[in-house]
Amino acid sequence: MNKLLIISDTNSKSLNIKKQIIKIIDKEKIKKSNIIIVIGGDGFMLKTLKKNKKSKKSFYGINSGNYGFLMNKFSKKFSIKNLANAKSINISPLEMSVITKNNIRKCIAINEVSILRQSRQAANLSIKNNSKNIIKKLVSDGILVSTPAGSTAYNLSVHGPILSLNSKKISIAPISAFRPRRWAGKIVSDKSKVVITNLNPKKRPISAVADNAEVRNAKKIIQKTKQKIKFNLLYDQNRSLQKKIKIEQLRKETF
Repeated sequence: MNKLLIISDTNSKSLNIKKQIIKIIDKEKIKKSNIIIVIGGDGFMLKTLKKNKKSKKSFYGINSGNYGFLMNKFSKKFSIKNLANAKSINISPLEMSVITKNNIRKCIAINEVSILRQSRQAANLSIKNNSKNIIKKLVSDGILVSTPAGSTAYNLSVHGPILSLNSKKISIAPISAFRPRRWAGKIVSDKSKVVITNLNPKKRPISAVADNAEVRNAKKIIQKTKQKIKFNLLYDQNRSLQKKIKIEQLRKETF
């Protein structure tokens, strides 16, 4: 096994937490581990996971950002026991293949793939599950395809369903649908190949975004779960990702 690895964002809060973690590790004399500690916000965790997608190590996130849905809360009581007693969950990302006029680009998305209009005009899109039509023509600001892990993020903001981690489903949700106005989206199997085609690429260009990686002037976007990639995330007792998702399912908004 390799030495315990700590990856930190560069802001002052993250670096301060990193110093404290290093002192704790040195004090407890832990030299080896199969865990990567990631200090930052959700965006930094997504970036780190993608950079280490071939790693077989587990990832223990410590939040120094805002919400920190994928992370654990840092406390001065943190010890190596947090790592030893952490519960693990495996998640697989979506693979996005974008066909443009000149090439094909592939990216992975841990949370979601966002298809967004690129101009002032609404996008005209067709959506298929494998070769079967889901909707022949959607006029909207875009469409969002979400994993269970990402279903409480942007997906929830566009009124998509919250998916349990063990649901083996992915969500397809419209963004500001104009026609059909009341189409609420669809839940499909995580074995599906979701194909989104721009019906008018010259007049109504669209971009495709895998989490934060953007490809502009997309003609066709193909999404499917990349089962071969599995990220092993670690969570403290009573703070698992499954529990956070259940809390979101039961939460009632107050204004």
